[in-house]
Amino acid sequence: MKAATLRSFLSVHTWVGLIAGMGLFIAFYAGAVTVFVHELEGWERPPQAMPAPETGHAQAQALVDGVLRRHPEASHSLTVTLPGEHGPQASLYWYDEKTGDQHRFTLEDGGLVQTPARAGFVDFIYDLHFTAGLPRTFGMYLFGVFCILYGLALVSGVILYAPVFLKDLFALRLGRNIKRLWQDAHNVIGMLSLPFHVIFAWSGAVLTIGFLMLAPFQFLVYDGKLLKILEGDFDVAPHVEPAGVARPMLPVAELVRRAEVALPGMAVESLFYHDAGDANAQVTLYGELPQRRLNHMAGVAINAASGQVIKALPPRDYPPGMAFLRGLQHLHYGNFGDMAVKWLYFLLGLGGAFLFYSGNLLWIEARRKRREVQQPRRTRVMAGLTLGICLGCVAGVSAVFVSAALLPALAPSTAYYVVFFASLAWALLRRPVRAGYELLWLCVVLTAAIPVAGYVASGEHLFTALGRGHWHRFFIDGTALAMALVFWRMAVATRARGRNGDPNSVWAAG
Repeated sequence: MKAATLRSFLSVHTWVGLIAGMGLFIAFYAGAVTVFVHELEGWERPPQAMPAPETGHAQAQALVDGVLRRHPEASHSLTVTLPGEHGPQASLYWYDEKTGDQHRFTLEDGGLVQTPARAGFVDFIYDLHFTAGLPRTFGMYLFGVFCILYGLALVSGVILYAPVFLKDLFALRLGRNIKRLWQDAHNVIGMLSLPFHVIFAWSGAVLTIGFLMLAPFQFLVYDGKLLKILEGDFDVAPHVEPAGVARPMLPVAELVRRAEVALPGMAVESLFYHDAGDANAQVTLYGELPQRRLNHMAGVAINAASGQVIKALPPRDYPPGMAFLRGLQHLHYGNFGDMAVKWLYFLLGLGGAFLFYSGNLLWIEARRKRREVQQPRRTRVMAGLTLGICLGCVAGVSAVFVSAALLPALAPSTAYYVVFFASLAWALLRRPVRAGYELLWLCVVLTAAIPVAGYVASGEHLFTALGRGHWHRFFIDGTALAMALVFWRMAVATRARGRNGDPNSVWAAG
């Protein structure tokens, strides 16, 4: 390949990485945490026993009845989650079309309690994964664009590295040349995890701006009828218009029983009601149906008034569109293969965050070396942004855990933004080496405080949780301590390199 062509690919790889890299760092770091979204639920509270199925069904029924009495307009559509992976209590979710807010209802002391649907610390970190803390709709669309740029960075990076792929694949040249070591680590992690990054880039774009991608076909090819054509690929059964005749619905327990009879082996997790209380009321029950397939979520559509099974859809019978979309979702979130895959995705998420962090540092150091006497102002600003955004995100996520346990009344977003913007301002005001060292220590303190805060809130420390078989609490606290140790080691190395090297160098912050 010609040298000019290679330079073009290098330019694409560099600038795409700089434009999208810091946002994608947040996406990967927060995404690594939310791989364990179900295990994180309830970490900040004393352990609660899972109720018997009959109790869970009774809770769900009380929620449906209570919400429909208080908000009759909710009958159009509402979703109920049963106790299980989503928590030890049944919950009901309703989107209020008048206000544009989604609400969550639970039962406390026999009474109906209404809260915003996404008020928990896990929900905030989950949203952070695909919005970077920006307003939800804008952030989601922006990340869709970032995913497309991310794909360009992957293609250009492979083309650049392909000529020396076999020679330098496992080359990690240790020594005093920190830049070369980071370059080797960047290349190795990028190439070995390439298949997963292709999945993340592709699925991320589809899941965030998929409908925008369909817009040209919707309006220019199918004359506005494409979404209607695809409706069967998104729902278990087609929507039926309400009859306008009131009919009582079957109890939740009976609906669950009929679904499990229709698909033996299915474990119902949620119920989606449409036109509740009408003669044509339809409820779709979703749940796990173990099969040797990537997709393992089954669905059963039932007439909620008569109990007639409209359609039972096991994963093997998914229509092509549903199989494609569900498959992308499972590949993106690692919802297959049990805990081994979740831990793999967690490590891949951290590795992806390192790719974007190290890519920025490589560019900054290359630019800085061109002027030995005086560091360019824009390079100094880029160094501050990289350190502030990346390390500020790490410290902010840890602060969210700590505040959730010790200050439950404090909004998770408040804890995150205070730490994040303070870190960003600090990084822009201080020399890179000092900012990197000090922000890494902030990451150490806040991350090490996670198991301490969890113990204060729940009464269970690391080894108590292990002895009681609460493995999720043990692994959350243990992982936090391990990551705090890594940040401490980085801080120590940063201080040592800062004393012996250039105080303007970002490698002291790596």
